[in-house]
Amino acid sequence: MNIKPLADRVLIKPTPAEERTLSGIIIPDTAKEKPLRGTVIAVGNGTKDEEMVVKVDDVVMFGKYAGTEIELDGEKLMIMRQSDILAIIND
Repeated sequence: MNIKPLADRVLIKPTPAEERTLSGIIIPDTAKEKPLRGTVIAVGNGTKDEEMVVKVDDVVMFGKYAGTEIELDGEKLMIMRQSDILAIIND
């Protein structure tokens, strides 16, 4: 299924939560932090007041309570406004 965000919205695939700490301790599902970064998989066209800065395949960082979680073809994704994105991460 194809999905195209409207206006200034962005579709993001969140990075999976860490399974272990750096010292090797396994983190249970109830204690895992919500991912704060992900990869952009689709972008809208923007609005007349705000052009789209992010593009597909950008790795971005977003706020803890940003966006809305959706499930598409069994995959958990997030849709949010471009203004909810805090930074583009360049590796």
